Amino acid sequence: MITRFAIKNSVLVYTVLGLLFLSGVTIFNSLPRDDMPPFLIRTINVVTTYPGASPERVVNLITDRIEKAVQEVPEVDYITSESRTGISIININLLESTMDLQPIFDRIRRKVEAVEPELPDGSQVRVDDELGDVFGIILGLIADGYSAAELSDLADDVRDELIKLPASAKVEIQGAQEERIYVSFSNERLAAVGLSKNQLQEIISGTNIVVPGGDILADGRRIILEPTGNFQSLEDLSEIVVASSGGRVLKLGDIADITRGYTDPRESIVKINGREGLAIGVNLMHGGNILALGSQVDAKVDELLKSLPYGVEIFRVASQDTVVAKSVNDFTSNLVQAVVIVLLTMLAFLGLRTGLVVASLIPATMVTTLLLMSFAGVGLNKVSLASLIIALGMLVDNAIVMSESIMVKMEGGDSPVDAAVDSAKELTVPLLTSSLTTSAAFMAFWLAESVMGEIMGQIFVVLTIALICSWLLTLSMVALLCIKAIRVTTEGEKETLFTRFAGRYRKALELCLRRPWLTIGGIVMVFVVCMGMFRFIPFIFMPPSDRPLVTVNVELPMGTDIQRTQEIVSGVNDFIQKNMAPDGNEGDGVVSWSTYTGEGAPKYDLGYVAPEASPNNAHILINTTSDEASTPVIAALETYFLSTWPDAKYKVSRLVSGGGSADPVAIRIIGNDVESLYRISESVKAELAKIPGATNISDDWGMLSKKLVVKVDPIKSQMAGLTNQDIAVALETELSGSTTGSYREGEDVIPIIMRENRSGLLTVEEIEGLSITSRSTGKSIPLTQVAEINTEWQSGKILRRDLNVTQTITCDVREDTTASDVIKAVTPWLDEAQATWPSGTRYELGGDAEGSSKAMGAVVAKLPWSGVIIVLLLIWQFNSLKKPLIILLTIPLGLIGVIIGMLITGSYFGFMAFLGVISLAGIVINNAIVLLDRIRIEEEELKKEPAQAIVDAACQRFRPILLTTATTSLGLLPLWLGGGIMWEPMAISILFGLLFSTVLTLVFVPVMYSRFYGVNMK
Repeated sequence: MITRFAIKNSVLVYTVLGLLFLSGVTIFNSLPRDDMPPFLIRTINVVTTYPGASPERVVNLITDRIEKAVQEVPEVDYITSESRTGISIININLLESTMDLQPIFDRIRRKVEAVEPELPDGSQVRVDDELGDVFGIILGLIADGYSAAELSDLADDVRDELIKLPASAKVEIQGAQEERIYVSFSNERLAAVGLSKNQLQEIISGTNIVVPGGDILADGRRIILEPTGNFQSLEDLSEIVVASSGGRVLKLGDIADITRGYTDPRESIVKINGREGLAIGVNLMHGGNILALGSQVDAKVDELLKSLPYGVEIFRVASQDTVVAKSVNDFTSNLVQAVVIVLLTMLAFLGLRTGLVVASLIPATMVTTLLLMSFAGVGLNKVSLASLIIALGMLVDNAIVMSESIMVKMEGGDSPVDAAVDSAKELTVPLLTSSLTTSAAFMAFWLAESVMGEIMGQIFVVLTIALICSWLLTLSMVALLCIKAIRVTTEGEKETLFTRFAGRYRKALELCLRRPWLTIGGIVMVFVVCMGMFRFIPFIFMPPSDRPLVTVNVELPMGTDIQRTQEIVSGVNDFIQKNMAPDGNEGDGVVSWSTYTGEGAPKYDLGYVAPEASPNNAHILINTTSDEASTPVIAALETYFLSTWPDAKYKVSRLVSGGGSADPVAIRIIGNDVESLYRISESVKAELAKIPGATNISDDWGMLSKKLVVKVDPIKSQMAGLTNQDIAVALETELSGSTTGSYREGEDVIPIIMRENRSGLLTVEEIEGLSITSRSTGKSIPLTQVAEINTEWQSGKILRRDLNVTQTITCDVREDTTASDVIKAVTPWLDEAQATWPSGTRYELGGDAEGSSKAMGAVVAKLPWSGVIIVLLLIWQFNSLKKPLIILLTIPLGLIGVIIGMLITGSYFGFMAFLGVISLAGIVINNAIVLLDRIRIEEEELKKEPAQAIVDAACQRFRPILLTTATTSLGLLPLWLGGGIMWEPMAISILFGLLFSTVLTLVFVPVMYSRFYGVNMK
């Protein structure tokens, strides 16, 4: 027996407690820290390039084949794809129940490799399974006056140093311009010297070679022959001898301009605080400490700035370490406040001696829990710290019940040791059962096969550890301290606040027991009325992240030139610079900002998914002084876009919380005919526009884009000796240039691009007059003789979901509206309209509706396991079916307080409030167990009449239950007031639910017991 062993070996127990305390305090500083628990990104990305192909050809030749191949993998949940001109982007999402990802990713790779031979020649496939890598720290590198190549070299030097840091796993550079060697020629000049483009290309590629010359045997030794041939400098390239058909000998530099430049047009543009630069992302090693990485990066940057050339600046662009530090510090502060509140409550209601004994359980349990958390792989984050706050009120319940029982027995004449041993014998199983049932209530979150289960499952782990530690320490440490510290007097008990309340409670309970059915009916009526009021509570699945960060996504029609996209980004830069720039006084809440045109930013948060690089996209990352400061920044930017760039598709928002949805409202239209999808999409957007609160309505396909179709006449081209490849290569060379080799400079390999002087500047009429050279005959034929050019409109991209063409309409909601409000308003219209759509066309709900259904559904699916364990524990405790049934009937009463609390505070119901309801159920069960167990003791051990036993037991447990309610409720105040919008609903649910359910439990349980066992009050 734990208590008896502790009494006999008190020195050993105190020594172990001291060691545990020291270990827990020590381990606190070394525990991993994060804002929220990490979760797996179960997505693998397959990107296939096929230059020049239309979206339809990309779908038919590439996307469809890969999708059908990977769909055979059973762990695949759903597949989304985007096919646009020259590129296929496929995202394969695995089931959320999948935990060991790498073997499945490897199988998907093999499926893709198996289908590669079926893909058209010229296509290139890239598979990326590292989408979950987060670059928690992003640095901005600026060097005014330096060339792009010099800036890239500086970034390489910085990367080489950062990758050596102990906590660094990977470092990536974003925004670097790739160099090119351009050989620019004139068709007229080539014709004058009797050369064709094909001949010139063959001469360049045939000269620039690295071919081994073999070896020879000389004097018994092998000597390697190394012929020259590869270019060592641009002069080598210009000195290439080209022989014209007329026998004249010319050098390449005589007939072409050879220049060194960058990719044209640019593929990406990165600006830091409005100045052009590069972004360097640093990824934390697995299991590392982000705060340690932040310190290492800062120290290394300070060191580098001393050695880097003058004018080089390095800024923080994204700083997850500072966010984590603030988050953990704030929640640690909330925890300390909660501990202080609970301690003061204990001292106020239990007196100095008993209060100190009970309060001692808090620090002892906390440090022991922290120690065991380290072994369980749980670090410090909002979830684990909130779990400790929730556990506070519950864990002291054990000590309260134990100390109360020891006091009663000592007042009855037992010695302190006998009172402690007898109390432990009496309470060991009930306290263990109540701890385990409370823990089991949270088990569904741990078992839930969803992202939210991964995030919130830590509550079960931490709470279980804390409650088991509390139970063990109550039977050992608290029992020892009670023997040493508690004193009882034989004088009459002084009237206290509790005794006055207990007297009134006894009278009220007796009255209710005399009219049981009226009491039960009244409680049921209150429950029904409150459930009817539930519809007035707004529903928000997950609120946005409270990280002081504002993001802006800009999307223009497909085919938009990057300079046009950059024009909008530059306008945003100027607006921020003039109106919100931090000129030393924090401006209007903006600390710093960075822009990424043509590509997304390095993945700075698990909730951020960067789009595939495209010149029509831009991403802006704005750091603000606080979450509150983000609101006016968002409002100002939305007004700016609406008034300045009304045709641009944009989204200004906070970050998405882990497990939340990027778009609160999303409606997927699924069908086969693209034209009908466009028509239906427009009607859906028009209907959404009628709903108050719906804003920023758009779809993910965008407008139709124009394309020029070169329709080759097969007969004419064959007669002219031309092939389709001749025409395609000639057009590529004339319009964008074609790669014809590479130039090596140290470790760098720079492509050599051959292009016509007017590349990128030709009109349609000039394209028609282009000369196409036959590779077989060497003759040049005007393009108009073998083909005609027509203008057509096409979808800029084709999006599919699970092989079905899908168009998604999204919208944001205003602050006074929720996503559920919009969905409720539009769903009846969708159901009616769907009947008129073409056969096979349907709609699905995405966004918050889908996210909440998945997350809550995953938890609800596991609730039966929690229920079974709770019922089995209760049956084990009471060896009865009636008593567990009474307790289970008590659980819904907590919803009365939840609903009232939500309405009073104006809060919302969502996943976190749902978590609070489950938490509340565990506490209600705990209170009911100790009450029913006391009734058993009064009847069986003290041999009281049933009616008297019910009243005496309820009064005996009145103070412990009220104290548990007070400590738990007051302990949650810091989480309600300081936990942020995410944790507020959970705190309100538990706090108000507990206040009301406690009052009802103290009445409902005794009354139901009297009805189940036929006890009548005289």
